Amino acid sequence: MIGERLPSYGPPPASAGRRLLARALARPSLPAVVALVVVVVFFGVQAPGLRSDVGLAGVLDVAAPLGIGAVAVALLLVAGQFDLSAGAVALASSLLTAVLVGPAGWPAWPALLVSLLAALLVGVVNGVLVVNTGLPSFLVTLATFLVLQGVSLAGFQSVSGSTQIGGLDDAPGWPSAAAVFGSSAVIGDARFHVAVVWWLVATALATWALWRTKFGNAVFAGGGARRAARELGVPVRRTTVALFCLTATAGWLIGTLGLFRVEGVQLGNASLGTAIDFVVVAVIGGCLLTGGYGSAIGAAVAALLYAVARQGITLAGWDPRWFQTLLGALLLVALVANGVVRRRLKARPRS
Repeated sequence: MIGERLPSYGPPPASAGRRLLARALARPSLPAVVALVVVVVFFGVQAPGLRSDVGLAGVLDVAAPLGIGAVAVALLLVAGQFDLSAGAVALASSLLTAVLVGPAGWPAWPALLVSLLAALLVGVVNGVLVVNTGLPSFLVTLATFLVLQGVSLAGFQSVSGSTQIGGLDDAPGWPSAAAVFGSSAVIGDARFHVAVVWWLVATALATWALWRTKFGNAVFAGGGARRAARELGVPVRRTTVALFCLTATAGWLIGTLGLFRVEGVQLGNASLGTAIDFVVVAVIGGCLLTGGYGSAIGAAVAALLYAVARQGITLAGWDPRWFQTLLGALLLVALVANGVVRRRLKARPRS
């Protein structure tokens, strides 16, 4: 007797539960989300102060600037590139704004525009050098970092005659600019700064651009198969330059937020560790170092994870050096997970 069902060939169809699990595992942000839950629960017990309004504000103060830089670097990593100059751009742009507003007597908004244009110029130089010379972006942006660090340290002191500039709040246009970059709100017993809003906006825009625009398609194509993307007409070179401008803009924003928060600036070394932290956070958030895979949301979640771990260790009264150990462990787990993802992508290439 012939049945109504045709014979099936190959493996049986996956159940709804397995399909749901497979979709969850395909999300780059999943490891960061799981790690964040674990770290929040652990330090919520070890450091009760972390659960207070003040503890939350402290976490967001750390996460917001880090998240802004990490989200921009994450998009660059998806495209298969690095940028180690973002921290130096943050320092140099804030110093340039302070010099223009203070000793030069400029209004705040024109000074901010000039510092933004200078940051964009750094991004263009980085991008053009990478796409035209074929040099590794790691080395190009490392050289840019050193140049910006030297110019910032030597130029600022020679122009201002001091290691710090204060009293910038008297400049024309400063109150209106401070409302955009330096405002804050008291909620409960803590003060929350506008940098958190900028972080959320940056994450939302980066996520939309990455997954809902042709620009995002070009980013993924350039990181996954650059040569094939070029042959198919994808504007890989233009996209790469735009991404370096994006990380430079993120550096400018981080420096500007810091400048308006303290209403002044003090000369200090631009730490290469800051730029490395952006890359570490982006990798923990699920970005592959080889490009072609990652998300802005994952980088934002990883920035929050970084901040919770750092503040939790401080509030728990531990030796701060344990944070480096924890961060290294998280990075190692992320690299192992990324290796598994990379093997799966090679075994099952996406169309």
